[in-house]
Amino acid sequence: MRFDRPVTRVYTCFLAYYVHVPQRHRSPRGVCQRSDVCQRSDVCQRSDVYQRSDVYQRIEDYPNTMNDRYLGALDYYTITGRLAEHTSFSASRELAERLRPSEDPETVQEQIQETTEAKALLSVRPDVTIGGARDVRPLMRRAEIEAMLQPTELLEIRQTLLSCRSMRYLLLRLADEYPLLADKALEMQPLSEIIDEIGRCLDEDGAVLDSASPELARIRRDLAVARDRVVDRLRGIISAERNAPYLQEPIITERNGRYVIPVKAQFKSRIPGIVHDQSSSGATFFVEPLSTVELNNRWHELRIEERHEVERILLALTRLVGEEAETITVNVRVLAEIDLALAKARYSIALRGVPAERSEARWPTVGLGDSPPASEHPIYLARARHPLLPAESVVPIDVYAGGDFTVLLVTGPNTGGKTVALKTVGLLAAMNQSGLHIPAMEGSRLPVFSGIYADIGDEQSIEQSLSTFSSHMSHIVDILGHADDRSLVLLDELGAGTDPVEGSALAQALIDAFVARRSLVFSSTHYSQLKVYAFSTDWVQNASVEFDVETLSPTYRLSIGLPGRSNAFAIASRLGLNEEVIAEARALLSPEDVKSEALLAHVASASEEADRSRTEADERLTEVRALEETLRARLAAIEEARRQVLEEAREEGRQELDALREEIRRLRSGLSRGDAPARPANEALQAVEQLAERVAPIRPAEEVPAASPEGLQVGDRVYVTSLKQSGELLSLSDGDAEVKVGGFRLRTQPNRLRFESRPVREPAANTSARGISTPQADSPGMELDMRGWRAEEVASALDQYLDRAYLAGLPWVHLIHGKGMGVLRQVVRQQLAGHPLVASVRSGEQGEGGDGVTVVQLHKHRE
Repeated sequence: MRFDRPVTRVYTCFLAYYVHVPQRHRSPRGVCQRSDVCQRSDVCQRSDVYQRSDVYQRIEDYPNTMNDRYLGALDYYTITGRLAEHTSFSASRELAERLRPSEDPETVQEQIQETTEAKALLSVRPDVTIGGARDVRPLMRRAEIEAMLQPTELLEIRQTLLSCRSMRYLLLRLADEYPLLADKALEMQPLSEIIDEIGRCLDEDGAVLDSASPELARIRRDLAVARDRVVDRLRGIISAERNAPYLQEPIITERNGRYVIPVKAQFKSRIPGIVHDQSSSGATFFVEPLSTVELNNRWHELRIEERHEVERILLALTRLVGEEAETITVNVRVLAEIDLALAKARYSIALRGVPAERSEARWPTVGLGDSPPASEHPIYLARARHPLLPAESVVPIDVYAGGDFTVLLVTGPNTGGKTVALKTVGLLAAMNQSGLHIPAMEGSRLPVFSGIYADIGDEQSIEQSLSTFSSHMSHIVDILGHADDRSLVLLDELGAGTDPVEGSALAQALIDAFVARRSLVFSSTHYSQLKVYAFSTDWVQNASVEFDVETLSPTYRLSIGLPGRSNAFAIASRLGLNEEVIAEARALLSPEDVKSEALLAHVASASEEADRSRTEADERLTEVRALEETLRARLAAIEEARRQVLEEAREEGRQELDALREEIRRLRSGLSRGDAPARPANEALQAVEQLAERVAPIRPAEEVPAASPEGLQVGDRVYVTSLKQSGELLSLSDGDAEVKVGGFRLRTQPNRLRFESRPVREPAANTSARGISTPQADSPGMELDMRGWRAEEVASALDQYLDRAYLAGLPWVHLIHGKGMGVLRQVVRQQLAGHPLVASVRSGEQGEGGDGVTVVQLHKHRE
């Protein structure tokens, strides 16, 4: 099942060619250029005439597609079946059912982007549809050989072309928002001439209109006159009193295309004429009177002329369609591709899927001993769900691999979820390479695999005399022959079905072989020896599905780094087995098994303790940060109050001093006019001036730069009192200062800054912070879906999102946290409290999500 293995394949129809051949391998017209006949879609499969070698499409040296057996083991075809349910007509449904994963990264990326564009289109235009389109490609061959198409078939062609034209115009108008879909739409041609001509000639029921041709209009006028003449003559006959006894009933009817009257059998000779029919009882003869024969002949001749003219019109329409048969075929193919993209989008909405990020890294990404964060591994699936299990009951799992290990050994009890975990990884990888969104959290990453191999389930074969073990081995032998360093291998119950000792040894040897190939392997096992092996082997990691001994039920959660513990004795004890029997069973264990189990239990206990400590540390850190913010807010409030008191006192002192100066000047002026000396008044005035000098410059000590008597300087570390945040001073001018706080810049007044520190600069440094600028950030979107997040994930991710939203100039954003128990909402609200970028916070209103959404009003961004 190697994607990169050159093969020669023969396709007998265009649809098979399109499904199996990536776009970059197709000809510009989308079909094989060696044969014109093969462009007629799957017509060749419906007629022996076309089963000739020259109509086959032969594609040489094209990479083979994925082995159907391995896809079937992952239930991939159930996915394509569900996808097909979202299609709108047979051509796109067949594309969905034949959809296969691609190994080409560019093709995968393009298909995923098409799905993303289609999902965005449906979010704003949920009524988008292909209308009443039909797969009319089988009719094109008939049209080309001028085999007359029936009116209903022509109407199907017209309706399909109308759908193509409408979809083309819609997508071209929205080309800026949906470029890939618009590129596809450009391949379709409107063919308005055919649409208009069929509409001019046929009504909605398929009847040929009089306006189809002047000749048809003339014939139908003459036909109406001829009919009226026949009917008038017959009415005269049946209304004559002398003929009344001979008539079965006085009506005019039609037999064999001629107007007749019903005559009683015993009186058929009384009205001369031609007998055209007899009733089933034999009591009535249907007679055409001789006096109406010529009139009937004329009416019948005109009907024949009408039929010939209608056939001529239909044949002309058929020729018109045949001239554009190739274009119509391409239109239907492109419309099917667009409908498939829309079906993928609808399926994504149903799954609550997201596009997986493309992982460029090749594993391993780090050296031995290193352990990168889970999200930095080449394969990282966060809160991944099996797409075929009910969303309300399936337990999401977190899976990562490829960083410091390439083999993940999953252990745990039966029905504990090991096989589901393996299938989830393989199925999501196959879905991703088929251009589908995956049911996981945003940020999940997947590489593009050259092949996905799965040995899952029991495939005994009585006919081939294969046991369970033999069946597994035959598959593994095939996998070993094809897997390479870009392959994903999924092995369920590795080494099972044979002697445990030999099976365990064989499993270790197989894992070593896959490690040597650098294949990415996920395997489940029951062998305790493999747990110890994983601890002591490079590039191999343990994992387990958790089991609750108290309730005797699995939790289905996957824990990477911890092996599954043996719960046989605990379960037996909980079920009431005699303790003496359990004790005897423990005594029968070999010392190596006891030692291994004790070692694994110790490691598991240490890991659990480390997790608890890490969780407690994270909680303490969150509390400390919250307390720090609270204290900082209180200090800022105290500082502001102190400044206000000082300012009021300074103003009051100035007013009193001004009043005192004025009083002394008045007294001195009076004394200067008298004989008394003015010296005492002058001394008093001088004392007041000295007092004013002491009172006027009152200013908080914090405003004076400790290291710069001259004032603040560019590059200083300052505290912005209005934001209660520290930052770097970028520029300073009269009445205006620019400060960088975190990842954004702001302008404020210098008197709202407090000096904190000044960096030490090298004498040779001549750079200035005045040139620093932050580029305008791209919009992160007005919604952040946080459902499923852990509390410790909120702080950093929410800060980064608010920074980007502020820099992008968004006036408000919606934080989607869901309702649930309200824990996540409380954490989000605590993080928003006192945030410098947040102007206001409220719950969502009716139609916005209610208590499951928090609406945040942001401060206006000042450039």
